[in-house]
Amino acid sequence: MNAVIFFTSKMAYNSEIISIFNAGVSFSRLMRPYLVAAGFIAVLHMMGNHFFIPKGNKTRLEIEHKYISRDNDKGKTNDVHLFLSPDSKVYINRYQKRDSTARDLRIEKFKNHELVYMLKANTAEWQGPPNKWRLRNYEIRTFNGLDESLVIGKGKLIDTTLNLTPDDFVDYLNQESMIPTGELRRYIKNQKKRGVSNTQKYETEVYRRTAEPFTIFILTIIGLAIAARKVRGGIGLHLAIGIGIGALFIFFSRFSIVFATGEAIPALLGIWMPNIVFSIVAAYFVLKAQK
Repeated sequence: MNAVIFFTSKMAYNSEIISIFNAGVSFSRLMRPYLVAAGFIAVLHMMGNHFFIPKGNKTRLEIEHKYISRDNDKGKTNDVHLFLSPDSKVYINRYQKRDSTARDLRIEKFKNHELVYMLKANTAEWQGPPNKWRLRNYEIRTFNGLDESLVIGKGKLIDTTLNLTPDDFVDYLNQESMIPTGELRRYIKNQKKRGVSNTQKYETEVYRRTAEPFTIFILTIIGLAIAARKVRGGIGLHLAIGIGIGALFIFFSRFSIVFATGEAIPALLGIWMPNIVFSIVAAYFVLKAQK
């Protein structure tokens, strides 16, 4: 916005804006080239937000998590409850990330809201893709009405495939910023299906990537409306007003993101609220701008 203010303010104090208006050019026509330039920047910004920036963040954050901040993994490892499918759930008492081993695992399958299968194992060891686990000291119970069958594998091993991987226990700080938007949407959908409730920060990130480019249009209009009028104080006053409005926008934006991430308000509303409020401000400045 400051670039718009500086450029337009120079034109205003050279009486070029007045000459443009005197030639019969309307304020809406004057805005057109500004909006075209803002649109070009917004498209680049949106493409970067959704595709290129996450890929760059992934490389940077993987190095940071591996060599610098190894304690940034906030993934849950105790008393983990997850859905493996709509009718199947898993409970893990404790998961050890250093060797990808789950302790006290229990799998329950339901049919028509009734328990029909339950598997317990003292340990479950990750064997690698595709989702292979090795269970030790297992116990399998199947239910058919009042009939029950029991298989005890004490001291035995059994290999099985579960819709579960070590990545399900990893949740790095700022992890949402390293996933392209398509993958991020699929991740959110998958987590919701599995009963994971802490998807707010991922939803906030998706909405932020789209909302930010639209901010460029709003601040461009505000900057043009401020700087097009020739007032006492010169370019310095225009820049001071622009910096003040920009600071207010950033403050309001960070404030609403905190509320959205903390689930105090819906993520979509929290991310778009600054744009909505400052769109009203932009409309006011346009109405009061020099015509």
